Amino acid sequence: MSHFRPILRDVDFLLPPSVQDWLPEGHLARDVVEVVEGLDLSELERAYAGRGSPPYHPATLLSLLIYGYATGCFSSRKIERATYDSLAFRFIAANSHPDHDTLATFRQRFAQEFEAVFVQVLQVARENQLSRFGTVSLDGTKIHANASRHSALSYGHAEALEVQLKAEVQELLALAEAADGANLPDGMSLPEELKRREDRLAAIAAAKVKIEARAAERFTREQAGHEAKLAARAAKATASGRKPSGKPPAPPTPGPRPNDQINLTDEESRIMPVAGGGFEQCYNAQALVDTASLLVVIPQVTQATNDKQQIAPMLERLAALPEDLPPPKQLTADTGFFSEANVVACESASIEPLIAIQRDEHHPHWSERFANPPAPPPEATPVERMVHRLRTPKGRATYALRKQTVEPVFGIIKSVMGFRQFLTRGLDNVRNEWNLVCLAWNLKRMAVLRLQ
Repeated sequence: MSHFRPILRDVDFLLPPSVQDWLPEGHLARDVVEVVEGLDLSELERAYAGRGSPPYHPATLLSLLIYGYATGCFSSRKIERATYDSLAFRFIAANSHPDHDTLATFRQRFAQEFEAVFVQVLQVARENQLSRFGTVSLDGTKIHANASRHSALSYGHAEALEVQLKAEVQELLALAEAADGANLPDGMSLPEELKRREDRLAAIAAAKVKIEARAAERFTREQAGHEAKLAARAAKATASGRKPSGKPPAPPTPGPRPNDQINLTDEESRIMPVAGGGFEQCYNAQALVDTASLLVVIPQVTQATNDKQQIAPMLERLAALPEDLPPPKQLTADTGFFSEANVVACESASIEPLIAIQRDEHHPHWSERFANPPAPPPEATPVERMVHRLRTPKGRATYALRKQTVEPVFGIIKSVMGFRQFLTRGLDNVRNEWNLVCLAWNLKRMAVLRLQ
């Protein structure tokens, strides 16, 4: 007699008659459904005309997408398959099976409305006292674009390739003029070869136009900065009565540079340095995270590799939040975000900045941890006041929260949820997808906070 458990695949098993009995209490799918069905989705509901067969309710489709992103199931085809294979997805869909086209269309059609849903979820978190959003931390992480860096084309290489292809076209046309075609290799089709090169020339020409347009925008920005530097230099000379020391700033050079690049798959993505070394085709995903709850307050995606220009847009979006989501009192960020303008902007928004101005030593003397510097003078600049706060024990303790705030969020999104590459292309689409990712993270985190 076998001592193993019997394998009874021919026995008929029946699921519980109610979908409410399919999952244990406290399951993430239950929390997602509870929160989403409590939101105001009237804007999404009014978008349906009411003609034809009854559509799936927006709460069902949105819950499926959120739970999919929260559990590493991003593809609409995989989510459709999961409504058959997974009890959790079956529970969310109420034992129905929306097809992948319905899910993909819903995600694309209402991507802008997901921003309002994101804010509603933050309001739910505040109403349930899961967080007060008093101190926030800002950071960015590089996420791969839905394009390969090998699809990038530089302006210099485009010009060289254009010359080569035009020469090949002339050679092929010369072969075509030969009546007998005796010099053609076996299996070669002149029309196909000509069309292939003409198509590549057209793609290169379009890419060059876009690179030149970017170069013109860059020149406009650099020219404005150059004129501002000249004006400041002239004002300094007038005030001091002496010619300023040093060489005057060099004017910017118009036109594209040989190393200016564009990606032929996703032209709005950029080649960026990534952790561990090397460069990849990426977007810079930003997140403003509450230090107490680890909830993302504001998600953002930028094409800039440098983070220094990202505080001002975050402050604008903070000011646009509803009144029941007041702005935070403190903002922490690493050295990549430091500039005098950013410090002044935070203080102008009544937010106390704690932005590192330089990297600290890994093993400082023990006395530095307990040092309490003297108060800054009344005429101290905003940067000097911030430096003083960072050196106080309270300021050091608050800034230390940054590493255990934003970094775990990015780590869980990438390693646990498995989101390391965008599915969509284009900056607007990528921003909408990052909103959905952070929305899924917030609901996943809120489910944990409710158990604490």
